Amino acid sequence: MVVLAFLVPLFILVGDLARDRATSAAERDAESLARVLSVLTVDVDIEAATTIIGEDRIESGNGSVIFPDGTVVGLDVPEDEDLSLALGGSSFIAPVDGGQAVYIPVVQPDGSAAVVRVFVSDEEMAKGVARSRLILGFLGLVLIALAMVVSDRLGRSMVVPVKELSATAFELGHGDLSARVEPAGPPEIEEVGVELNRLADRINRLLQDERESAADLAHRLRTPLTAARLSVDGLEPGPHKDRLDADLDDLQRTTDFIIREARRPVRRESEEWCDIADVVEARVMFWSPLAEEQDRHVEVRVGDLPAVVSIPVGDAEAMIDALLENVLAHTGDGTRFRVLVEVRDATVTVSIEDAGPGFEDASVIERGTSSADSTGLGLDIVRRTVEGVGGHLSLGESGALGGAGIVAQIPLAKN
Repeated sequence: MVVLAFLVPLFILVGDLARDRATSAAERDAESLARVLSVLTVDVDIEAATTIIGEDRIESGNGSVIFPDGTVVGLDVPEDEDLSLALGGSSFIAPVDGGQAVYIPVVQPDGSAAVVRVFVSDEEMAKGVARSRLILGFLGLVLIALAMVVSDRLGRSMVVPVKELSATAFELGHGDLSARVEPAGPPEIEEVGVELNRLADRINRLLQDERESAADLAHRLRTPLTAARLSVDGLEPGPHKDRLDADLDDLQRTTDFIIREARRPVRRESEEWCDIADVVEARVMFWSPLAEEQDRHVEVRVGDLPAVVSIPVGDAEAMIDALLENVLAHTGDGTRFRVLVEVRDATVTVSIEDAGPGFEDASVIERGTSSADSTGLGLDIVRRTVEGVGGHLSLGESGALGGAGIVAQIPLAKN
């Protein structure tokens, strides 16, 4: 826009300057011819003066001399051209066909006036204008191209660092806490990069502290576990002791799993996948002895299609355990329930329904909320696991059994 703001006036100015230059040259020629005629007419008449100068010389300068009687020497003058003002003794410039004409009167000793006329054509007034405008246009294009290159460099100096900031923030948001940005660009953007790195370091330290705390707390469970195992070892052999040994083994594995999970780096998305159908079958089989002991009928329906989801096996097991334990702990003995796994439209639907009293309200899904004597964390763990991979958890009634119905919709893992 700046280039155009300068070029448009320059284009007009070039034309005006060329016109003024040609007109000024014609004025000088007319004045020179009039001055010579004035000097010569002191001794001779106007006809003799023009003869002395020479008609060819007058005509070669696009000049004409008009005598008082209308005779013309030199370049032809249109008959309809008005010369009355010039014959009256006035000098002026007037537009004529094909250009402009300069009129200068030459007063004779007898008081009559001849007129010197110099014609300048439109071509002469436009001479060199096209070339000058072409040069200006080329210069404008060069300036515009240069401005585009400079603006592109300036834009890149801001856009590229911002894109790097965005990419680093994306990696951090998806679990790669080692991602860092190389601060660059303008001072303000560079400062944002420094602060982003500082924030990532701070998050890493806080997360590590939390993981160490969780690992330490889980490690403390080993002492009472050891005491409990010693107590169980002192019992008489039998089914009751075997059941307690199995429970303690499972608790020991869970404690070790918590310690390992707390101490290992944060997982990235899609680091570990599992077939949720296999996990459901395995966990239902694990809880089946307790269900039989409580005289419950369990129905399991798992389709033949693969149901691979982007959830680690440990998290999937914890999720299914929380759902099954919710039924076993909060419904009466003999209450039947069923577990369904369906794959449809790139989504796995895991449904657990029972014939119990159902939920009082949907607030039980909130963390720490429980209508029974429990921690209120189970359903929240399930919700966060499902929503963490883009799924959805809903609570309601079971249409088939009349009790509670929990439906987890989980997207299939992408290949």
